[in-house]
Amino acid sequence: MQQRTPQLDQVDRAIIEVLQRDGRVPYTKVGALVGLSEAAARQRVQRLIDSGAMQVVAVTNPLANGKRRMAMIGIRTHGPTDELATALHDMPDIDYLVVTAGSFDLMAEAVVNDDGHLLELTNRIRAVPGVTSTETFIYLDLVKQTFTWGAH
Repeated sequence: MQQRTPQLDQVDRAIIEVLQRDGRVPYTKVGALVGLSEAAARQRVQRLIDSGAMQVVAVTNPLANGKRRMAMIGIRTHGPTDELATALHDMPDIDYLVVTAGSFDLMAEAVVNDDGHLLELTNRIRAVPGVTSTETFIYLDLVKQTFTWGAH
């Protein structure tokens, strides 16, 4: 599951920082802000996307899309986590999945319609062979959310 991490230089980081503020900035402006021509900025952005270092996406507000429940689910497993992570990866209600060190082997973030939907998802996770237990942490309030990883 682990990907090779591309090495980012100072210009790459500056480009990422510009696009994190506004992913629709024209290449002419990206170039001007980081000291490159439009063509060079376009090539750098494409290289960052192709290497997997960056992606440009629309970030939505789940509450505006009819979703009413957000939760993090801690998952304890028996055996290797690779196969379990692959099985959980394919569940559409899981938006974020990480292998962790600590009291949980995996952590999955879910955005669902309601408590019944969350219960159904939790039961599906518990039914995956190798899952020994789960603990659900329901979000009461989203205090801070940024997407600035790697820009600093």
